[in-house]
Formats: sequence, structure tokens, C-alpha cells
Amino acid sequence: MAKHMQKTSMFMEQSPSDYENGGSLKNVDDDGRPKRTGTWVTASAHIITAVIGSGVLSLAWAIAQLGWVAGPAVLMAFSFITYFTSTLLADCYRAPDPVHGKRNYTYMDVVRAYLGGRKVQLCGLAQYANLVGITIGYTITASISMVAVKRSNCFHKHGHQVKCQTSNYPFMAIFACIQLLLSQIPDFDKLSWLSIVAAVMSFAYSSIGLGLSIAKVAGGGHVRTSLTGVTVGVDVSGSEKIWRTFQAIGDIAFAYAYSTVLIEIQDTIKSSPPENKSMKRATSVGVWTTTMFYVLCGLFGYAAFGNEAPGNFLTGFGFYEPFWLIDFANVCIAIHLIGAYQVFAQPLFGFVEGWCSRNWSDNKFITGEHAVDIPFYGIYYVNFFRLVWRSAYVIVTAVIAMIFPFFNDFLGLIGAGSFWPLTVYFPIEMHIAQTKIPKYSFRWTWLKILSWVCLVVSLIAAAGSVQGLIQSLKTYKPFQTQE
Repeated sequence: MAKHMQKTSMFMEQSPSDYENGGSLKNVDDDGRPKRTGTWVTASAHIITAVIGSGVLSLAWAIAQLGWVAGPAVLMAFSFITYFTSTLLADCYRAPDPVHGKRNYTYMDVVRAYLGGRKVQLCGLAQYANLVGITIGYTITASISMVAVKRSNCFHKHGHQVKCQTSNYPFMAIFACIQLLLSQIPDFDKLSWLSIVAAVMSFAYSSIGLGLSIAKVAGGGHVRTSLTGVTVGVDVSGSEKIWRTFQAIGDIAFAYAYSTVLIEIQDTIKSSPPENKSMKRATSVGVWTTTMFYVLCGLFGYAAFGNEAPGNFLTGFGFYEPFWLIDFANVCIAIHLIGAYQVFAQPLFGFVEGWCSRNWSDNKFITGEHAVDIPFYGIYYVNFFRLVWRSAYVIVTAVIAMIFPFFNDFLGLIGAGSFWPLTVYFPIEMHIAQTKIPKYSFRWTWLKILSWVCLVVSLIAAAGSVQGLIQSLKTYKPFQTQE
């Protein structure tokens, strides 16, 4: 995300070297903000970092609840819907014209430009609550992967009969300490390198999980699978089957949750070629690449584990051999989530800092930048408000993750809460406003039907996840070592 805190005297402070022969500033865009350098490649990396997140780990479990027929069908449906609405949203980056209109730097800015009124506040509430939820979820997931490495080594060293009790909490604290440092990266535009590293990590652990699943299937051994997933009366009761089906839909919705940061990602792309064309290309690459991984990981994971597929399929290989490969995969997950946390946190950081700087522009604590010369890096500008606020945010999300460390339930609830408003409703409503589609026309009608169907899907997915959280809370004791 481009910086919100820009000094009004920017143009006065430029040196002669900042100007090109024509007299225009070469280091800033036409609106006076720092010149963007992103391309569809870096945008694709951001998308893959955001999309191939911890959601891929729960897909084998989700397919197990839905079965061979409904599972892949739901995956493909979410893929098509996400791609379609993302292209609509990409066209809304500039207003009123997709190519020559005024830039909008955040999702809320886009909603303000096209819809206005109370919908701006509703968008902000949905987006930023979702971003908070995702960062909490990623803290939980990263700690699970770090614990898996420790337990894998313990089993390898002491034998499979040892319990190897391990607590998640020290690893959540380690993850939070890393985020304390990375959260001081000033803005989204400086995250390209981190996203590329994270995208490589996501491909690595997805490929390892896929490879282990294929090896397990090829190695024989009987597992129960069925066209309709887990069997009522054998694996689950009738009510559990319904609730788990709802929760599985929420988990798949979460696996495609990146619309919350689409506009912020698009705001890193340079203006030539037009941002919407580059973003559509990046969306196509990102969504279809991740869908391929999702289908393969979900289906082969289900084939490997059957109806007893674990919530996190990389922890389902028994922590046994090859222990080093499973360790490497879990380390890749942790590194990936370190980057993904920042992709989702930066829009929230930018929103709060921009709002505070506009309301207290004379407060030096909020707006003051202090130059610090860092060896091997150069000049880094320290802002005390940024330092305090971002550090406090990381600490609070880590504490909440420690109190409610429920992986699958949390993922499903986040996915259900964000899918309809941010991935479907607002992009469709803004597309209708932008293109002035006549009310009750054929296109208007089917867009509205799509929106309402997705609302129903989000509601039932949320219901399943809430029920799962309630069941987990009944037996959960906070801050207790897990076996």
C-alpha cells in the first residue's frame, strides 16, 4: 500500500536530480505519491502469497467432509467466483474510468468512489475485521508447523512410543517476535521481496504434501473414501455431518480469501500498461495456479487419508519417516506465513496510520520521521507512532491466538465472514454502478442472483464454524501443553 503520510511540501523538497528533461518528477506518480515499480509478476507473487496460505492444509479434511463429488465441485465453484469478481474489482481501481480515472489506494477508497454512504463503513468493518482474523489465524498455523518440527525430531530421536509433549505458546511468541521486526517495513510497496520468498515456500510445502500423499496412495494400505465423504453412523452422527459440511465450505472459502487486499496489491503496480490489465493477468496466474494446487492437494490428501483426514494434512503423516522432508515442509509453511502475515497486516497498518495523521497532523509523535543510518542498509526513517502501534498490534494478535488456538474452526469462520461481502457483494455492486447496468436487465438479474447465493453459502459456513468453535471451547483449557 502506498504511504498515507505524505508531506505537503513534497514537491518543494525534491533535488534537481529528481527531475527529468521535461521538468516532471521522475520519482513520483502523477498524483505526487512515490512512483510505483510493481508488475504483474510481483502482483502474482503477492496473490499467491495471500491465497496459497494455511488454507491449503485443511483442504484434504474439507474434501473428506464433502466427498469425491461435492468436494472438487465446491473448490472449482469458489475458484470461478473468486476469479470473476476479482476482475470486476480490478476494473474499479480507478474511478470513474478503469484506465484514466482517479486512483483509489485502498478497498475502502474504491467503495467510497462508487457506492459511498454507509457502505463505506460496512466495507471497512468487514475488511479490517477480516484482516485481524487472518493475522490471528496465521499466528496459530505457524505455531502448529513449528511444533510439528519439534515433535517430528522428538519421535525420530526417542521412538514413536514417546508422547513428546509440546506447547504451541513459545512458538507463537517466536513468530510474534519476528513480526515485530518485519512490521516496521514502511509500506506494501516494499514487500515484493518478502512475497516472492513466501510464494516459493508455498509451492515447496504444497508440493511436498502432494508428493507424500501420492507416495502414501502408491504404497497401498486401505483407507475409506466415498462419493459423499464421511459416513453417517460410522464416522460421524447425522448432525455432525451437517455441521462439518458447513465448516468445510467455510474452510474452502478461506482458502481463496485475498480480495481483502486486492486493491492494495494493485496499488503497487506501475501505471503502464494500465493497472487493471496487469492486475487481471496477475489474478489469472494467481487464482488458476492456486486452484491447481488446491485440487491436487485436496484430492490426493483425501485419497491418502480417507475419511480420517486430519485438519492439517502435513501433520497426518505420523511425524515419522522421512522426518527431514516433513520438517522442511513445515519450516516452509512457517516462512510463508511470516510473509503472508505482512501482506494482510500492511493495509490495516496503513489505514490506522493514515487516519491518525489526517486527524492529528500537527502531532510530531504521529507524523515525525527520524532518520537512522543502518549499516549495510542505509537511511531508515523511524516513526515512533508506527513503532508503538504496530508492535502493540502484533502482541495483541499473538495473545488472542494463544487464548483461542483452534485451527480449522478459526479458518472456516474467517472465510465465511469475508467471502460474501468482500469477494462478491462489493465487487458486483461497484461493477453495476460503474457500467450503469439497467435494473432488472438480464445481466443485472444474474449478478444479483450470484450475490444472494453466495450470501447463503457464507451464512451456512459461518454457522458450521461457530458450532465447531463452541464444541472446541467445551473441552479446551487455555495455556495447557498439548500432546
